[in-house]
Amino acid sequence: MAQQEDQFKKIVSHAKEYGFVFQSSEIYDGLAAVYDYGQMGVELKNNIKRYWWESMTLLHENIVGIDSAIFMHPTIWKASGHVDAFNDPLIDNRDSKKRYRADVLIEDEIAKFDDKINKEVAKAAKKFGDSFDEKLYRETNPRVLEHKEKREALHERFAKALNDNNLEDLRQIILDYGIVCPISGTKNWTDVRQFNLMFKTEMGSTSEGAMTVYLRPETAQGIFVNFLNVQKTGRMRIPFGIAQIGKAFRNEIVARQFIFRMREFEQMEMQFFVRPGDELNWFKQWKETRMKWHKALGLGDQKYRFHDHDKLAHYANAATDIEFEMPFGFKEVEGIHSRTNFDLSSHEKFSGKKIQYFDPELNQSYTPYVIETSIGLDRMFLSILASSFEEQALESGDTRTVLHLPAPLAPVKVAVMPLVRKDGLPEKAREIMNSLKFDYACHYDEKDSIGKRYRRQDAIGTPFCVTIDHQSLEDNTVTIRHRDSMQQERVAIDDLAKIIDSEVSLNKLLKSLA
Repeated sequence: MAQQEDQFKKIVSHAKEYGFVFQSSEIYDGLAAVYDYGQMGVELKNNIKRYWWESMTLLHENIVGIDSAIFMHPTIWKASGHVDAFNDPLIDNRDSKKRYRADVLIEDEIAKFDDKINKEVAKAAKKFGDSFDEKLYRETNPRVLEHKEKREALHERFAKALNDNNLEDLRQIILDYGIVCPISGTKNWTDVRQFNLMFKTEMGSTSEGAMTVYLRPETAQGIFVNFLNVQKTGRMRIPFGIAQIGKAFRNEIVARQFIFRMREFEQMEMQFFVRPGDELNWFKQWKETRMKWHKALGLGDQKYRFHDHDKLAHYANAATDIEFEMPFGFKEVEGIHSRTNFDLSSHEKFSGKKIQYFDPELNQSYTPYVIETSIGLDRMFLSILASSFEEQALESGDTRTVLHLPAPLAPVKVAVMPLVRKDGLPEKAREIMNSLKFDYACHYDEKDSIGKRYRRQDAIGTPFCVTIDHQSLEDNTVTIRHRDSMQQERVAIDDLAKIIDSEVSLNKLLKSLA
């Protein structure tokens, strides 16, 4: 655990040092749980957005995009259930004066049982070697079964308390399992209370005439209230989807783990409208489609898993999360929900406007059901950054810090470097740079030794470095260096674009999904 925490601190430090993520308002001592993306971070973030957007709108003829406003009519949030039900169960420790989410404290306790089971399995695997049957061991070993039984008992009790909205039992679980405050180490807990997460503000020119509005806590409602606008103007036929990328705001009291849980964050959401009765088939299909999208990045299939919800939201009849193994454990990066027809029906009721779809094949009107896929863009960014980060020991005895970013997402695709700043090499390097920069994000670097320049590019995840030397002037060849293997090869300048494109092309990544 300490090793994972140390690794995470290094990632956070690296993110600042190389221009990926800065603390917001840092010169004023910062603003808690709010972050700014630096010059490298914004490029990586934009590339993730592009990968998601194009996988939705280019690969599916029946998915279109919109960009709805952050400010929306306040009744929308009454209709969606956010005014009454958008709460977190919070508990305070009287000694440390720190506030925690009660559900997260209990989930961390459940994870401890998983850790105990995995330790038993790892110990046995080491002992028995190649002959080890992990499946059989998990099903038969008494210690594993004992931990499993305790885990399931806690899990069952926790799920019931959540579904019953039983705040007293949530507190009692914390007491019964001896869960202590991570800061004070004591069990001096208050009662559990609900806290609404929406930010309020006022719209209007005078205090008497001002209307209370909310900063949107999710982007989905902007899609639902535009359902008919898009369907009619785009002549969309069910099944079809509407995609959106945008900022959302939640007054997270327990914001933590760097950019994992923030007060201002970005979502990539797609609402897919289907016939009633077809929703669970589409739910299954979108689970598979979305998992394939994640795994195509090559970060490691074993780092992903599905986690079905213990408590379904008021609008859902099925829900699962795609979790990714962060340095601090498996955490949600994407949610896939079957939202039934709750949202459209509720907006129809609260607005007084008919929101239905006429199905020409069935010759009838109905309120469509919805499958939602929703990614936290900042969490996606963190999962890619964390899994790409490596402090690599080299054969020479040196170490290098490298980001093994998926090449199509890397902020800089190729660095162009003259070996020395004389003899016409910078001019030749500029010529190459100017031929590549219209297709690829390029970085020109002529300062310091070539070794130091390579290290700088490794640290920001640049897939290729192109070095121009005296031979380049004679035969129009350059040295191209590959980030992950550090292998160098001599290639013709005319072949550069083809070599670079073979690795960094987003089209190639999209074709792997098609």
